Amino acid sequence: MTSAPAFFDLRRWAVEQSELQPGDAWPGGQQALPLGDDAISVGIARLTAGAGDRGEAPFDEFLYVLDGELTLSAAAGELRLGPAESGVVPAGARSSWRAAQPTRLIFMRYPAAAGGAAPTRMDPRLAREASNPPLAELLTTPTPSCHSHTQFRSTDGVFTCGVWDSSPYARKPMTYGHHELMHLLEGQVTFEDERGQRATFSAGDVLLVRRGARCSWDSPVPVTKVFAIYRPA
Repeated sequence: MTSAPAFFDLRRWAVEQSELQPGDAWPGGQQALPLGDDAISVGIARLTAGAGDRGEAPFDEFLYVLDGELTLSAAAGELRLGPAESGVVPAGARSSWRAAQPTRLIFMRYPAAAGGAAPTRMDPRLAREASNPPLAELLTTPTPSCHSHTQFRSTDGVFTCGVWDSSPYARKPMTYGHHELMHLLEGQVTFEDERGQRATFSAGDVLLVRRGARCSWDSPVPVTKVFAIYRPA
């Protein structure tokens, strides 16, 4: 895993998959990132306009709509997503899908025991509670004020999705013990890894920081993000 990039620009990567053909059955044409980790899968899927049975998935699945629209209907509820919206369908939830137009999705899948929860939309309007800031020994700026709300948690607790925000801060490089997909809702953050790879992401961008990566964080303005995290016990 150490030879893989520290972070991936998922929106740019999805554009580069121009030869990926859409499919008319769930999950459509799909391509996964080379993470070198069988415990989690992150990638892109393309669906034609249509409808069908999604079946009973063996994994919790975080879905982000790049373009198009998607409706997932399960016994416990319905999840409707448009461009730049995201949600989670839990393992064991049998559902049908409907796409009114060709649709591209970014997915993050974690094989999990069935939880029986309803499909969940990531909602930044929900109240968030104060959460722990970065470790003091890592910070190169004053301690930020951070808030978080976890909207989904796998049955074993290692896969979580929700919304997080922070006031501006910068920190030294740290090693990520988790894979984290981030959709920036507002703000800007620059990552730099130990090999000098550097990238700045702004509101609207979607990225993944790989487990085992070692990189710094610098956000000169407040940041709010949707997150999907796989953190093994």
